[in-house]
Amino acid sequence: MEIPASTYHKFVQFALEEAQLRTSLVPLPNQDRFRCIKSGDNKAKLCSLSFHAPKIRCLRSLTIAGGNMMQVLDFAIFPEAEFDLPIFCANFFTGPTLSIIVLDLNPLHDVITQSDYKDKYYRKLLPLGQRYAELLPWGAKITSESLRFFSPIVIWSKFTPSQGLHEILYSAFVDYLKAWLELMEQSEEEKDSVQVILNREAQHRYLTWRAEKDPGYPLLKRLIGESFAKDLVENFLFNGVNTLGTKTFLDYFPEYGRQDGTVNQRRSIVGKSFEARPWDESGNFIGNECR
Repeated sequence: MEIPASTYHKFVQFALEEAQLRTSLVPLPNQDRFRCIKSGDNKAKLCSLSFHAPKIRCLRSLTIAGGNMMQVLDFAIFPEAEFDLPIFCANFFTGPTLSIIVLDLNPLHDVITQSDYKDKYYRKLLPLGQRYAELLPWGAKITSESLRFFSPIVIWSKFTPSQGLHEILYSAFVDYLKAWLELMEQSEEEKDSVQVILNREAQHRYLTWRAEKDPGYPLLKRLIGESFAKDLVENFLFNGVNTLGTKTFLDYFPEYGRQDGTVNQRRSIVGKSFEARPWDESGNFIGNECR
């Protein structure tokens, strides 16, 4: 498969080749619509790919190539509702002096209160997470609202770009993707219709949060304009937000409601943030002990 050239070309190339070894990727109809977009100032190029496959509702990739000023990768895999698999998430931004990265298997269900779900998908992956947490240290404050969508193996880091750290990040991406694909291969279709409904709602809740609060939206709006950015967010990056359910952002997160019925644009309402990793090496949440 031909991949647009960018700093993260190798990441996307590996992901598609590895996924093709495990399943059969079929392009989604909306791929051509968002395949290649030039920024308004012609200084950046946005390229996208999206597929579906057995067990995979949507595998999609967005890269932004902005020369030395900016390189971005937003890569995700969303499972079908018949599977309670985590959501593979890789959000990488590299500028001239700073890289900001999030790499995780985002939990579909709560890993703080549902220990059975945490053990099912993360217990065996804790050594992997610990290894890369040491190589790519915690990236300072993160809000409690965002944390609920992360797992005990999340890599959230900020660092000065270097070839060495870029290679470590690539290694982490490879290992996390392989781990997700292995979980996919081992997963069995849920036969309980009630659980399928719960899985679908959990994914819709995740998509609704991301579409409303995604930190990359201001950048997209600056590059391609508000209307196109909104279209890209709702119909490509978080495809399913308008089709998997009918609940609104305020239905899921009423604490963000304002008196006039609009959504509070603040990132955090609770006001709690975590400056250190809020899980111990055994995957136990210790967030109440660290702020």
